[in-house]
Amino acid sequence: MKLSEEALDYLEAHIPELAQVAFTQAYWAALASGSSVLMSEGGNLVEIFPDGKRKFIKKLPPRIPVTLGKKLRIL
Repeated sequence: MKLSEEALDYLEAHIPELAQVAFTQAYWAALASGSSVLMSEGGNLVEIFPDGKRKFIKKLPPRIPVTLGKKLRIL
C-alpha cells in the first residue's frame, strides 16, 4: 500500500505524540511489573520504585540547547 504525501505528513506530525504515549505506557508497565524506573527530576537522576519511593542517583549535567538542523558531535 502506497501512502500519499499528505498521509505521510499527517502521520509524521503525530510521531512526538505517539512516542510520549509509548513512553508513558512503558513507565507504568515497568512499575506494575514490580520493576523500578529511572527518571530525570529537577536536574537529578532518580530511581522510582513501585511503592512510590524515590532514590537519588546523581546530579545530571546541564541540558544542551539544540536548534533545528544543527549537528552536534558527542565525544
